[in-house]
Amino acid sequence: MSDVTAVVPGLLTGLSLIAAIGAQNAFVIRQGLTRRFVFEVALVSSVLDATLILLGVAGLGVLISSVPILFEVIRWFGVAYLVWFGIGSIRRAINPETMSLDGDTAATRRTIVLSTVTFSLLNPHVYLDTVVFLGSVANQFADSRWWFALGACLASFVWFFSIAYGARSLAPYVTSVRFWQVLDSFIALTMFTIAGVLAFAPLG
Repeated sequence: MSDVTAVVPGLLTGLSLIAAIGAQNAFVIRQGLTRRFVFEVALVSSVLDATLILLGVAGLGVLISSVPILFEVIRWFGVAYLVWFGIGSIRRAINPETMSLDGDTAATRRTIVLSTVTFSLLNPHVYLDTVVFLGSVANQFADSRWWFALGACLASFVWFFSIAYGARSLAPYVTSVRFWQVLDSFIALTMFTIAGVLAFAPLG
């Protein structure tokens, strides 16, 4: 396989790993619907994901696989944050506020960016999928591995910008209180489910 053609399997592999509905995707979609700091959320999510991919191809996956305690630390920080965010989602569902086209003005750029970073990094499965697995697959392409990594990185940018701005385009149609109650209830369920999986399911 030539160097450039390795981009395609990298793109497809990246999309297959990132497309599942999870805590990070749910957060990005919700933020897109609020129409606030959409670009920042999509950019930070994409850059962090791409950075992890490149580190995995560079060999970080081998290193972190040999340090099990690292996954345990990330696991329990992730569980705590997901539960905390899920509780916040329940509170919003119980006490909903009608969303304007400009979204919820209470959140600041700093708060949203920090939340994006947290969702991107405090999940051990991100490291297992993106750093360890994707890195090992990329290295099967030998000298073409960096082209594979480029394709996987492109997948991150395509995915996060698509769901963020796709959600943003739907914002004018989803300003009812009932919609936000259902959405925040679904997000809370997602956060608690993923927290439970992280807490009780074996990693690896």
